Amino acid sequence: MDVLQLDVSGRPQAWITTREAAVIYASDGVAWTLGDPCQVLRGGLQRVSGQQSRIEVHPIIAVRGAVPSRAWRQAPALTNSKLFVRDRFVCAYCGHRYLPEDLTREHIQPTSRGGQDSWMNCITACKSCNGRKGNRMPEEAHMSLLYLPYVPSLHEDMILRGRRILADQMDFLLASVPRTSRLHG
Repeated sequence: MDVLQLDVSGRPQAWITTREAAVIYASDGVAWTLGDPCQVLRGGLQRVSGQQSRIEVHPIIAVRGAVPSRAWRQAPALTNSKLFVRDRFVCAYCGHRYLPEDLTREHIQPTSRGGQDSWMNCITACKSCNGRKGNRMPEEAHMSLLYLPYVPSLHEDMILRGRRILADQMDFLLASVPRTSRLHG
């Protein structure tokens, strides 16, 4: 189980392990938490009291300290797995849902014709449709897009990373995702 790490203003920073979260707790770096504790870590015995130390780890923790602001202006990294989740495993040309191994990253404007490998030029396509379109523009191949590409927001990107997300974490992230996002559907 991973913990969603936020900055003190509530912007997602990273997915971290419970052990990494425990280090932040132990160094008094947690500003606030959300959700019920999801794991209890036990340590050694205190010499004076004889009690075992324990840290209750919450699913969402906000960490004290500054975060470089430029990090939030960058588009999330484009990967096939995140692209396929963004597009809900649906081919943009035929509209059928596929398993990840039957999908490809399709460049609307082929890279060999100046198209970029970017969120706004990439959609999910099945292998058959991608092969049929080939090195052409969709209109040249007489194929139309059933949905348009978009750049995921920071909150959407945290969902797209493919982690096992707890209900508290998903509720927090989806609260900042536009209602028009395919992740709501």
